[in-house]
Amino acid sequence: MSKTELEQDKLWDDFFKQENLGNPSLEECEAALNHLIQGIHGLDEQAMEAVQARLDSLTKPQGSLGVLETIAKQLGGIQGQPWPEVEKKAILVMAGDHGVVAEGVSAFPQEVTPQMFYNFLSGGAGINVLARHANADVICTDVGMAFPLDPPELMVHRIMNGTRNMAQGPAMSRKEALLSLLTGAKIARQAIDSGVNVLATGEVGIGNTTPSAAIISLFTGLPPQEVTGRGTGLDDAGLLRKQEVIARSIEINQPDPQDGMDVLSKIGGLEIGALAGAILQAAYSRVPILLDGVISTAAALIATRLCPTARFFLIPSHSSVEIGHITALKELDLKPIMHLDFRLGEGTGAAIGFHLLDASIRILNEMATFESAGVSSKN
Repeated sequence: MSKTELEQDKLWDDFFKQENLGNPSLEECEAALNHLIQGIHGLDEQAMEAVQARLDSLTKPQGSLGVLETIAKQLGGIQGQPWPEVEKKAILVMAGDHGVVAEGVSAFPQEVTPQMFYNFLSGGAGINVLARHANADVICTDVGMAFPLDPPELMVHRIMNGTRNMAQGPAMSRKEALLSLLTGAKIARQAIDSGVNVLATGEVGIGNTTPSAAIISLFTGLPPQEVTGRGTGLDDAGLLRKQEVIARSIEINQPDPQDGMDVLSKIGGLEIGALAGAILQAAYSRVPILLDGVISTAAALIATRLCPTARFFLIPSHSSVEIGHITALKELDLKPIMHLDFRLGEGTGAAIGFHLLDASIRILNEMATFESAGVSSKN
């Protein structure tokens, strides 16, 4: 590593050692993001070949364990070793609110976001139950709920009190969007530095399927009608209104689909930005990250527009019933490993996905080879 690269790494380390990101300039935010992106490299082909050779030597027809073999090989390529590990798991749940709820795009009021956040903290939500079953930590972060929290230490990573109404103008400034992304990267890095070796995405935020559908519509070129679902339970009139609001938001803001930060700032969300940052940090640190549902996948679209190589570190846990989710996964060229008919979010699908990662590693590590078992191999 050159002297300049070492100096950049030190600046990056110092940037993230702060309790919060403070108030860096736009230029400092851009430089931090660029450093993060430049540190992301592809999968380790040699490690993947070693994993494949091991899988092919096991007492089974080659490829007969399907997705478990695919996962094991990807994990080896991500971690750069033929014996990958997924022992310490964490689900990053990002919370944020959306000014666009003023347009009547959600069946629930905005105060539900902090109510659910407290439910997460007390361990009573669906994600808490499924995370316990998977032996995973749940790390909850308020990056921008509309209502302040008590106690104050829960507010340390807040960027703003929810986004602005994207149907009337940009949801965020470019700097605010960058701060959301860098905050997500910081949260992911803290987890990784504590020993976590596999991450998952989760979120909470009333109205967040609206910016997610807008992002998916923009990146896929499909009209809002083809990628917009009912969210928390809109009726037919509410769904039509939501679709119209998304179309109007894109028309008013004119986000550039070639510029991920422009898209995030104009029609995105704080928790979407934070998840995009977590994805980039996972890729930078060579840690696999399980995607949850439609909001997480919208964040992945942002992350991969900023750094296409980040796609190789994503494991899509499932396909939800939200209409835009499978479309977004296709845009990312990712195949979900499960079909669960989920539409809750929070990271629930990703929590279930942890079990398949565990199974893939156990197959790789514990299954006998033809030679060790004394079984004749294929002629």
